[in-house]
Amino acid sequence: MDENNRYVTVADVDIPFGRLVMLFITWTLAAIPALIVVWFALGLIIMLVMGLFGGFGGVGMRGWMTR
Repeated sequence: MDENNRYVTVADVDIPFGRLVMLFITWTLAAIPALIVVWFALGLIIMLVMGLFGGFGGVGMRGWMTR
């Protein structure tokens, strides 16, 4: 075999259906805490930006066209 040829080709993956379902359930359950962490991080960033720039001028409360 040539030393420079380091590519691998996967021709078939044989995973039983039950194991595949458990893998998807595991990924879903692992994604929930990650989503919560990202949600809190984005909330902190949004609060920081709104604190620095004074919010969005009451867009959500009175509407931006009333001023």
